[in-house]
Amino acid sequence: MQPFHINRRHFLKGATASLLLSTFGAKAIDFMDPTKVYQVGLIGAGWYGKSDLFRLIQVSPVNVVALCDVDKNMLAGAAEMVSKRQKSGAKPKLYTDYRKMLAENKLDIVLIGTPDHWHALNMIEAVKAGAHVYVQKPISVDVLEGEAMLAAARKYNRVVQVGTQRKSTPHLIDAKKNIVDAGLLGKISHVEMCCYYHMRNNGNPPVQAVPDFLDYEMWTGPAPMRPYDGIPHQRWWRTFTEYGNGIMGDMCVHMLDTVRWMLQLGWPKRISSTGGIYVQKEGKSNIADTQTAIFEYDNLNCVWQHRTWGTPADPKYPWAFTLYGEKGTLKASTMSYDFIPQGKGEPIHKDVVYEKEKYPEDVTEPAIELNAAPATRLHMLDFIKAIETGGRPVADIEEGHISTASCILANLSMKTGRPLVYDPEKRIIVGDREATGLLLRPYRKPWEHPGANLRS
Repeated sequence: MQPFHINRRHFLKGATASLLLSTFGAKAIDFMDPTKVYQVGLIGAGWYGKSDLFRLIQVSPVNVVALCDVDKNMLAGAAEMVSKRQKSGAKPKLYTDYRKMLAENKLDIVLIGTPDHWHALNMIEAVKAGAHVYVQKPISVDVLEGEAMLAAARKYNRVVQVGTQRKSTPHLIDAKKNIVDAGLLGKISHVEMCCYYHMRNNGNPPVQAVPDFLDYEMWTGPAPMRPYDGIPHQRWWRTFTEYGNGIMGDMCVHMLDTVRWMLQLGWPKRISSTGGIYVQKEGKSNIADTQTAIFEYDNLNCVWQHRTWGTPADPKYPWAFTLYGEKGTLKASTMSYDFIPQGKGEPIHKDVVYEKEKYPEDVTEPAIELNAAPATRLHMLDFIKAIETGGRPVADIEEGHISTASCILANLSMKTGRPLVYDPEKRIIVGDREATGLLLRPYRKPWEHPGANLRS
């Protein structure tokens, strides 16, 4: 494949152009400095880290200076791919310690695609080093990590965009503008969200020797040290609460964040959740295979349900949200939306936008989510716009924190067996000292929790 590069002042054509103009306004092109080439580093060179980086390369002149990963094989493979994709053809410098990468390079942008338990430390150190950051969701594994990340972004005045790219998904932007904001639903008083994917990755691999190419001590970092039983960084980690927050933290965060954006919702007033491992008890996975959560707002409940077994309630919308209004219903997912009017009116259907003809390299990119590529490109453009104009991105760290923390609080509600009310000003669970103590997870030494000084 030939090195791929687009001049920012000439690539705005077709579907992306019209969507960009509708999203950013008629002078969208003006925010781009044609002489600026961003110096970029990536921490976490696995599946989505590379995918995010390649989407950035497609829409903005960049020089990928450095890559960091604790897996030397993955790191070498990523370097080879990057050299073929960036205009210069140069291979980036390679690091296994993100602190060394940040210390030795002056980076404008750092992308973070590490497992969830590393996001907070990676992001905070990157903004301290002067970089703007694109960090994958969920932003944190506990609530006080998120509070510390938000505080750092504001203290160092850096743009931090969260990878909740549903806000930049073409057909969902259309649904917000032409269905929700246009009033076709009327008053919305109930929301349902769900994920019925069989993605828990349960299994019983044996304990084995750590391979020479992997620094397992560094991979584990601040998380509890588990006996090594296979390549954890290739999705196996998602099945353990030591490193994340299960399906709730992985999949609900997207749908809740999208609903909040569409309906202009802030912090839930109260969060409750029940669930556990009801069916898939044979493997090592310790995340819930069945869970329900209620995020309460004034005259509105947003209800989440996931099962990693059985069949979806609606096979067309297995990972989705549904807005119930007095005038109609909107069902939406990453793949499509359907508006069903109450009484008179015409149903409206829109499908996901693909750009395979415009970006043919998408088709041959290993493990790419083709449906998400246009959304991530727009998300990157929104990120660049915020950097160049000094504004806030659509998925600003504060919004990512609210959505992430709400999902974490749902898990804490399931754990404690009672509803929780979070006070983001005091950073406590109101009237619940025990639950307040769970807002911070202990870090494995010698790593220090960035939110430890935020305890009330």
